[in-house]
Formats: sequence, structure tokens, C-alpha cells
Amino acid sequence: MARIRFKHDYDYKPTPQSTIGYKAGWEGTVRRECAEEAVAAGKAEWAGKDAEAKQDGEAEISR
Repeated sequence: MARIRFKHDYDYKPTPQSTIGYKAGWEGTVRRECAEEAVAAGKAEWAGKDAEAKQDGEAEISR
């Protein structure tokens, strides 16, 4: 799990048959796969300890 803050609305599709919608401004924990996809797409940013780890240059955030 990872903590992120969504900057824009984002639809995460864990399977082809399901979609989880996140609204802009929502902050909380999501599956790491979702977090990495949303951050890579520019729709979210790391928050909490995950953000601190990224700023400190840690290559891997604890799982």
C-alpha cells in the first residue's frame, strides 16, 4: 500500500471488468500498483512517508 494525493480525477482499472474512481484532492492509501501508475501519469503525487522517502532519494519505498 502507498499513500498518495490525487491532483486530478483518476480511474484505476485493477481488472478489465472493474474501475475505481478517485477524485482530485483525495488523499489516502491505495495499492502500490495504482499509486505508481497515477504518479507516472501526472495525476497524483506521493504523500506522507512515501513522499519523504522519495525526497530523500530512496530508490525503494518499504512495502
